[in-house]
Amino acid sequence: MFDRPGIGSRAVLVHMPLAGPDQEDLDEFRLLSLSAGAEAVATLAGRLRAVDPRFYIGQGKLEELAETVKVHEADLVLFNHALTPSQERNLEKALNIRVVDRNGLILDIFAQRARSFEGRLQVELAQLKHLSTRLVRGWTHLERQKGGIGLRGPGETQLETDKRLLANRIRQIQKRLQQVEVQRDQGRQARRRAQVPVVGLVGYTNAGKSTLFNALTRADVYAADQLFATLDPTLRRLSAGGLDMVLADTVGFIRHLPHELVAAFRSTLQESAEADLLLHVVDATDERMDETIAEVRQVLAEIGADRIPCVEVYNKVDGLDGVVPHVERNASGRPARVWISARSGAGLDLLKGLLEEVLGGGVERRILTLTAGQGQLRARLYREARILWDEPDGEGGWRLSVEFPASARALRRAIGDAPERADCEDLLTVSPR
Repeated sequence: MFDRPGIGSRAVLVHMPLAGPDQEDLDEFRLLSLSAGAEAVATLAGRLRAVDPRFYIGQGKLEELAETVKVHEADLVLFNHALTPSQERNLEKALNIRVVDRNGLILDIFAQRARSFEGRLQVELAQLKHLSTRLVRGWTHLERQKGGIGLRGPGETQLETDKRLLANRIRQIQKRLQQVEVQRDQGRQARRRAQVPVVGLVGYTNAGKSTLFNALTRADVYAADQLFATLDPTLRRLSAGGLDMVLADTVGFIRHLPHELVAAFRSTLQESAEADLLLHVVDATDERMDETIAEVRQVLAEIGADRIPCVEVYNKVDGLDGVVPHVERNASGRPARVWISARSGAGLDLLKGLLEEVLGGGVERRILTLTAGQGQLRARLYREARILWDEPDGEGGWRLSVEFPASARALRRAIGDAPERADCEDLLTVSPR
């Protein structure tokens, strides 16, 4: 019988990629462990020639890791890699200490940060899916039949019971999340009918999204210099000039974000996918800025938000020498990126002016003729636009007059009057009319 070791926060970090050691990746891993509340007492870094199927690391590194754990009296080992269930169990048996891989560490941070009902459900769902792959041989003392009186165990009973309980709980959570998603969708439809544009804040974790959110809306969203400080989505009304809009703050992204987390938080990230405009907040002081931008764009593509107009907001310019807040425009004179400092407030007036310029295109009125096969589009117009009049055309279709914000790109695209994609470098299609 093998019981997992107890709790503790003194951790040994293991960073052993197949390629050469990446110092920036290791620094980010240290920030992850710190955000989880761990105290990094030692680091084992190096390069692997090949992954050992039993322990991920080779026998020599395993002995070195065991000695490091003993010398520093560590309570757990954190791997900056995704471990298989068998590798995790073998390491725990060999080291007699808890072992957590990168995915498990991120899940733990999310569990600490979630505050809303929906956030807690999403974290629990991701945790249960992660745990379901690590049940095998977790009850070794119960899973085998042995000969002799008093030694005949119940076989797989406990393991199968755990699997059934996990599956039932996963189904319950998924059903509750579907109900929450219906409620969120009703709120989005109400905002569309009221013709209130939605601006989504996206970006790499710790780029300053929540600080910018608080500065623009005077909200009190928790903001700190740590990874995943904000998890739950928050929406607030914002006025820029004479234009009212809704600003949405969502969870930050990170390199190698586990796919199960992207899937679990798809409904939360849907606030970004349904936005009229995205503000991609970038840490201007980050030496790996280009890589973090690429990571964010990849996640946006996974949730279907890569077609939404995007403006890059380069934050923390107060940490750069010789850089002042300003707006950069593309060759056609449209705004493409803005440089600000959310903490000091420098450049926020430029950002508000940019929002008013991009979204303040007024209201469009159209007279449309729909065929009998376009019933779904007609239903969507009723959900997202204002119908002034609607009448049959005598051929099984309809003629209707609709009114909707000029900034409603998704609706314009559905009608057939907008390009399929709008990258952050090109805002030609969202210029004010």
